Amino acid sequence: MLNPALALAAALLLVLLYPRFDFSILAPVALVPLLIAAARERDWRRRLLMGEAAGFVYWFGVCYWIQFVLAVHGGMGEAGGWGTFVLFCLAKALHMAVFTLLAGGLMRRWYAIPAVAALWAGLERTHGELGFTWLALGNAGIEMGVPMRMAPLVGVYGVSFVFAMMSAGVALVLLRRPRKELAWLLILPGLYLLPELPPARRAQESAVTLQPNIPQGASWSEDAENRLHDRMVALTLRSALDVSLARPSLMLWPEAPGPLYYYTDDGFRQQVEKLTMLTRLPLLFGTVAYTANQEPLNSALLLSEKGEPLTRYDKMRLVPFGEFVPPLFGFVNRITQEAGDFAPGEKVVVSKIGERRLGTFICYESAFPDLVREFAKGGSELLVNLTNDGYFGRTSARAQHLLLARMRAAENRRWLLRPTNDGVTASIDPAGRIIERMEPYVQEAARLSFSWIGENTVYTRWGDWFAWLCLAAGLALSCRDAAKG
Repeated sequence: MLNPALALAAALLLVLLYPRFDFSILAPVALVPLLIAAARERDWRRRLLMGEAAGFVYWFGVCYWIQFVLAVHGGMGEAGGWGTFVLFCLAKALHMAVFTLLAGGLMRRWYAIPAVAALWAGLERTHGELGFTWLALGNAGIEMGVPMRMAPLVGVYGVSFVFAMMSAGVALVLLRRPRKELAWLLILPGLYLLPELPPARRAQESAVTLQPNIPQGASWSEDAENRLHDRMVALTLRSALDVSLARPSLMLWPEAPGPLYYYTDDGFRQQVEKLTMLTRLPLLFGTVAYTANQEPLNSALLLSEKGEPLTRYDKMRLVPFGEFVPPLFGFVNRITQEAGDFAPGEKVVVSKIGERRLGTFICYESAFPDLVREFAKGGSELLVNLTNDGYFGRTSARAQHLLLARMRAAENRRWLLRPTNDGVTASIDPAGRIIERMEPYVQEAARLSFSWIGENTVYTRWGDWFAWLCLAAGLALSCRDAAKG
């Protein structure tokens, strides 16, 4: 029973890395018990089951809030929410099952350290393509200056690779393997030779950022809609025209659960157009648009200082169970109030404000490094993540989501502004540091500072070549190991 216990211990260590616990110091050793169990267990079927069990515990512990979302906002009730969540955890656990199966053979080879690290980082990269992605192991390193030097070069998966190497090394020591097999760890001091993350610098610009604190799932009468719109405009106008502060560069409203229908609500459209003309500032906000077939789109619309639509970005990576229902889960109620599934957007949009450019991505898209880098690569000098975390309730998902946005800023060395409906609204600098944040669950408009930055990182230019190479190498070495028996 020791091996299954070790696998489950590793799952618990991985859960402890992230909010709500934040024991990120454990990241370099979190995989150690799992790797020891995989190396000790010779039966491939048992390794597969151990990995599945560990993966289930991991996803259950980190993403427990999904049950709340399904039960409350998906209208499934407690039993339906738990049942669907259990199925979700079983499906996502397959990644760790495959890792444990293959790592068992690799751990017996002289090249175990780089092979195991490559396999872990490569499999992490496949989560998004296979339905749902969230926290990579490397996200736990956001406060660690030296491992984070990998992020602008090869993204979060490079940080994951470093942590997996460390875990593999510790596991080999505990397994009393020959010291020469640890020589791969001599690569790690080379991290100190990589460029440091940019130092903290004072921002040069500011954006009026509204946190409207709109209740989730509220019913809206015409009078209630009008009061909401009036309040949002008044708060924004007051902050934008505050003469005690320097003139801002733009205004930001988040993705929100309220009735913000620019294309179908004439009254709302006239209000936001007047807001831009009164302030003489562009306004970026979330709204619902429609395809030619009247399918709803989750969109970010930019109005000019004259109230004219400049650009619209339609969300490309939709939320499973929220904006669309995966084929195998057709029985799940939809969380949104729109009729039918949302349609995905088709292209990355970079918006121009005068001589400056910004890129806007929406909510859950912050979990996709490959998508966010496309905005920076396309010329964006500022990243904006319009977000509604109200679906999460008061769970640790909010802090987890913020962690993802911080990593995207560091990978691309861009300022990132994160307007949210009810928190966490924040300004994040190019090293992933939180510079300013608003109190959650408060309705207010305030200034978030930023600077325009146009230089591209290696990761921005070249993307996930390292992660895909890791996947290819990890699988190839696993096949080689299997062939040798």
